[in-house]
Amino acid sequence: MGLLLKAGINIDLIKTAFIAFFSISFLILAINKLTFLKRFLPDFCYQFGGLIGNTSFLGIPIAIAILPTQIINFTIGFDLGTTFFAWLFGPYLLQNKKVKFNLQNFNSLVISIFNSPASKGIIGALMAYILGLENIAGNVLWIPARIVIITAIIVVGTRLGIIINDKKEVFNLKDNVKYSIILKLLIFPSIIFLICKALGLGQIETLALVLQAGTPTAISTILMAEAYKKNQDIAARILFISTIISVLTIPLFVLLIN
Repeated sequence: MGLLLKAGINIDLIKTAFIAFFSISFLILAINKLTFLKRFLPDFCYQFGGLIGNTSFLGIPIAIAILPTQIINFTIGFDLGTTFFAWLFGPYLLQNKKVKFNLQNFNSLVISIFNSPASKGIIGALMAYILGLENIAGNVLWIPARIVIITAIIVVGTRLGIIINDKKEVFNLKDNVKYSIILKLLIFPSIIFLICKALGLGQIETLALVLQAGTPTAISTILMAEAYKKNQDIAARILFISTIISVLTIPLFVLLIN
C-alpha cells in the first residue's frame, strides 16, 4: 500500500501491472494443466520460485540506476503486478500441495484472496485516493514499509545462513530446483520480451519490463514458505542460486535488448 501510494497511479503503471499479473497467471495455469510441464515443476514452491521475482529489492534499484526517470512507473507497475499475484494467491496455493482448478475450490479461493495482504493493501490505497489522503497516507506508511523490508531481509538472511552452513546443499541441483532457475532467469524474461514486442512497446519500455522479469527469485517465496512451514530449504536454494546466476543473466539481457 505504501509503495502504491508513493508511486501514484497512471496508465503506464496499470498497463504493466496487468502484463505481470496475467502473464504469471497464464503460466501458472499452463504448468498445472500440461502434464509435461508439471513434471518439471511439480510443486507450487518451484513454480513461484520460477515466476515471482525480486522486483522490489533488486529490479527497481537496477531500473533507477540505468533507465530514464520517466520509465520508473513501468518498473513499479510490473513490481506491483508480481507482488499482488504472489500475495493474492501465494497464501492459498502454497498451503495446498494439490489444488484442482475447478469450481469446487472457487469459494475457498475467493475467501483467501479477500483475506490476503495484497487485497487489503489495494482496498486501503483506493480508500486513500477517494478521500484525497494519498500523499499523507503515503508518507506515513513509508516508515512501517521500511521496517517490514528490514525484517524481511533478516528472515531471508537467517534461512540463507542455514543453507550456506550445509555447503553440500548450497548448489544441489539434483531435484527440480534447476528448472525453477531456468524458468526465472531465462524463459520468463524471454516470454515478457515477446509480449512487449507483440504490444508494440518501445526499446526502453521493453528493457524495463524484461529487467523486472529477469530478477532472481523473490524474498516473498521464502517468507511464505517459512510462514506455512513448507519447502523452506527449497525456496532458499532457489533464491540463493538464482541471485548468484542473475549477476550474469541480467547484464546479458541488457546487452541483447540494446
